[in-house]
Amino acid sequence: MAAIDEPDKTFSADIEPLEAGLEHERYVTSLINDCYAAAYDVRDFRTMQLLDWFVKEQNEEEVNAGDMVKDYELFGGDAKGLYDLDAKYQARIFTAPTMPM
Repeated sequence: MAAIDEPDKTFSADIEPLEAGLEHERYVTSLINDCYAAAYDVRDFRTMQLLDWFVKEQNEEEVNAGDMVKDYELFGGDAKGLYDLDAKYQARIFTAPTMPM
């Protein structure tokens, strides 16, 4: 057995990893929504309040993944466009999210 599982996907086009990323973000969103629905069903308002943060953060992740797919569809077809996209995403600055208290 390998130390890390082998990749379960192979891609034949550059956009496919971006589309797979968006699909995964949508899956994570569905999991968070399921947790929120379960908390709602039992009227666990404290858990719902905690999950609000995750709902907001996950929405941002899904939007970012969708934007990357759209950007690639619009500009990734030529070398200059791909170079500009690379520069755009390299310039992003990570800001760690903070949990509400």
